[in-house]
Amino acid sequence: MASCAEPSAADPEPTAPPPAGVPPLEDFEVLDGVEDAEGEEEEEEEDLSELPPLEDVGQPSQEEAEQPGALAREFLAAMEPEPEPAPAPDEWLDILGNGLLRKKMLVPGPPGSSRPAKGQVVTVQLQTSLENGTRALDLSVPLMDVGETAMVTADSKYCYGPQGSRSPYIPPHAALCLEVTLKTAVDGPDLEMLTGQERVALANRKRECGNAHYQRADFVLAANSYDLAIKAITSSAKVDMTFEEEEELLQLKVKCLNNLAASQLKLDHYRAALRSCSLVLEHQPDNIKALFRKGKVLAQQGEYSEAIPILRAALKLEPSNKTIHAELSKLVKKHAAQRSTETALYRKMLGNPSRLPAKCPGKGAWSIPWKWLFGATAVALGGVALSVVIAARN
Repeated sequence: MASCAEPSAADPEPTAPPPAGVPPLEDFEVLDGVEDAEGEEEEEEEDLSELPPLEDVGQPSQEEAEQPGALAREFLAAMEPEPEPAPAPDEWLDILGNGLLRKKMLVPGPPGSSRPAKGQVVTVQLQTSLENGTRALDLSVPLMDVGETAMVTADSKYCYGPQGSRSPYIPPHAALCLEVTLKTAVDGPDLEMLTGQERVALANRKRECGNAHYQRADFVLAANSYDLAIKAITSSAKVDMTFEEEEELLQLKVKCLNNLAASQLKLDHYRAALRSCSLVLEHQPDNIKALFRKGKVLAQQGEYSEAIPILRAALKLEPSNKTIHAELSKLVKKHAAQRSTETALYRKMLGNPSRLPAKCPGKGAWSIPWKWLFGATAVALGGVALSVVIAARN
């Protein structure tokens, strides 16, 4: 690399012009108090006695200057760019870690506020009214403080899904942006202290919430809502109820169990669905929906011989039901095909006895009927046993 030397006063000749294509160097700026060398002798020396003594302004000491690489390190330190400021923390909270459900705090809660605990009943205010709430609220509200206002962006997976909604109108596969304010968070009601009408009202709310989830094909949340309704109905009560209230709760329990079985069937939870149907039939043995779903569960497990009588009993209760009739016809055909396959398998295992001749042409030892052979063997064994007994007595 070529070096550039400063011009000396003893060399009056001008420097060579720069080659073509290279921009000319900028003129050095003349500092104050510096003049040409020709006029230095004519000027009188300045009186520097009144000026303050010079101070060391950080020049490197002789020992530091003599160290190898000191100037290079000083040059590199001067040329090193200043570090960029750290980026501001992300204001969005990724709730599930997949970027589909996020929360941003707009107004923090008051000092000392806390988040709602599991099982508490919360009251929220939404910028957009949503019927029965969404899964996005179920996941984001527990991360908010009471009094906090937050912006929640949710993918359609956690809102109304591919079905959308009619009231309010939400198009299919629509992501939502919600402004949520958490007003209150109080403990849920004590189920044991609820009256009969309070139990009915609470169970009905949970059942309607489950119906809304079922219509949106969110069968997991639907089953959870029906299960909460059943718990509200079946929990022990310390408050006396009238006979009418007990009957109303029983009818409501049957509805919730039937809906729970339907949700469990959609999730392929056959054992749980079979248990739910059996609980319904304990209270109402002639419940057509429970009979139909129980028969369908048994058919899904390949137990056609048990499913067919159950479906026949349901069809007998409602002969005009086309759905039961179609399901029963389908199971009868499957059962016949299954029996044919089993019969063919048994014949193959036994050496296909259907093709053996009815009578053998020869009258050898193997032509004796098996019944006679069995009888003769039994007589022989009896004679041996009798001989043993007589010999023991003697």
